[in-house]
Amino acid sequence: MLYVVVSAAAICRDLLLFTRQATQGRLGCNRCTEINLENLAPDCYNKAMMSIKEHPPQSEALQASEPIHVPVLLEVTLDRLRPARGESYLDLTAGYGGHAREFLTRTDNYLGAVLVDRDDNAISTLGDLAEKGALLIHKDFVSAAQDLVKQGRTFDVILADLGVSSPQLDRAERGFSFRFDGPLDMRMDNRTEITAADIVNSYSVDELTRLIARYGEESPGRARRIAQAIVSARPIRGTTELADLIKHTVGRGGMKHHPATRTFQALRIEVNHELRLVEELLPLLPRLLTRGGRVGIISFHSLEDRLVKRYFWEQAAAGYEAELIIPEKKPVSGTEDVHNPRSRSAQFRYAVKK
Repeated sequence: MLYVVVSAAAICRDLLLFTRQATQGRLGCNRCTEINLENLAPDCYNKAMMSIKEHPPQSEALQASEPIHVPVLLEVTLDRLRPARGESYLDLTAGYGGHAREFLTRTDNYLGAVLVDRDDNAISTLGDLAEKGALLIHKDFVSAAQDLVKQGRTFDVILADLGVSSPQLDRAERGFSFRFDGPLDMRMDNRTEITAADIVNSYSVDELTRLIARYGEESPGRARRIAQAIVSARPIRGTTELADLIKHTVGRGGMKHHPATRTFQALRIEVNHELRLVEELLPLLPRLLTRGGRVGIISFHSLEDRLVKRYFWEQAAAGYEAELIIPEKKPVSGTEDVHNPRSRSAQFRYAVKK
């Protein structure tokens, strides 16, 4: 058979960056002509098929009814964590199953799989995996990890993706994004009581300033201006209302991202206790791993990554007493993932149990 040998660079740097217009076995790129999969050489075909798994084409009806979830750094996590047939798998942030489905395809050990998420919307989409034998746990990852440690469970592969999923961001009613007007909610677990609106409408200027400076990593002066504007404009109920207020207060100032981005990050971290949970999770990981087991963590902002980095470095410096081996000192950056534009800020670190 005659193959057309086409590399990602030859077609476009983003052969693997598909538009959702790609259908019926054809790849399309915003800057390229369509390419028929049947004409690709085997190596390029395999790359293309992996990218389709990560960024599948969607019908217009499906796009309108259900937001797509594209797993971040899927190829990287598979390459570093090396799930093998028969191995047990723990996904501490299973979400909508983007990573889990691909990992379980490799392990083919559903009875040895545990999938955790505190988002009931996400858990409800994993029924097909539960039917095959996977255990679903509707809890935050620390509570779930503590329970599994008490039960004496260990796993060959563990993954934690600390980011907010695309379906969460794309649902206006969840209140995570100011791209859509919705209530200031931001709860990853709807069973918890405190929402972003509660914080915005009850914290003092000093409390909001500390929150925005610490978790949003804004300068103290800018954080105080935002905090004062929020308190003066109360009550604030909607995402667009808050975002517009912040933009009017501090302006864009040459920033690449929207001026409200960091404040929204700070509120989300506070609502969901994100950093505290990461700190509590890390020392539990060695107890959940089999000997030779691998754990990977994907973080999305410097505050999370700093905690993971510090813990891994402490392990690396512990010498003989270390429980984990750190194969790569530097993280893998999400800029290597051409499939998912939301992965740009992602950092992946992994470790191996001694």
